[in-house]
Amino acid sequence: MKKSYVYFIAPLLALVVFFFGFYWGAHKDFESREQQKVKAAQDAKQAKLIKEAKDREKAVQEAIVLQEKRKADKKARDLREAQAKEKRERDRQARDKAGRDAEKLEAQVRRLQKEIDVEKKDLAEVQSERKRLVDEEKFLREYVKKAESNANSLKGVLERIAAADKAAEDAARAAAAAAAAAKK
Repeated sequence: MKKSYVYFIAPLLALVVFFFGFYWGAHKDFESREQQKVKAAQDAKQAKLIKEAKDREKAVQEAIVLQEKRKADKKARDLREAQAKEKRERDRQARDKAGRDAEKLEAQVRRLQKEIDVEKKDLAEVQSERKRLVDEEKFLREYVKKAESNANSLKGVLERIAAADKAAEDAARAAAAAAAAAKK
């Protein structure tokens, strides 16, 4: 029966060695190791949460900065666009005004050109009238000279006729006086 104790004692001895050698040492530190593992997991989770919170806060700050930058860019862009729109409007108004002024000046040029044409016609008429009047004056001066010369010659003729009539009258009186004297 001695061999039967070996089958019973050997496993029991192995159980005691296992219990005190391995299990007892492992069981004694098991709770502290489990607590350390839990604490390490909690610390890691807490560190991760803190890191995520810091990252989130940093991202929020960056987003705020980026949003402010976008707002400033949008404000500057809106201001540039408003200024460009105002400049385009001023340029359009200046172009329209220049067009209206050009049309006004063109109409004035056409009106003045018509007036110039009318004045040229009037000037040509005045010059032709002046020439006609100068020619008429020249003709009248010549006519007056001829008329004065004719009047002088007619005066001379009338004086000669009057002298001849007076001489004929004197001769007729003298002949009547001579005939009356001869009759007597």
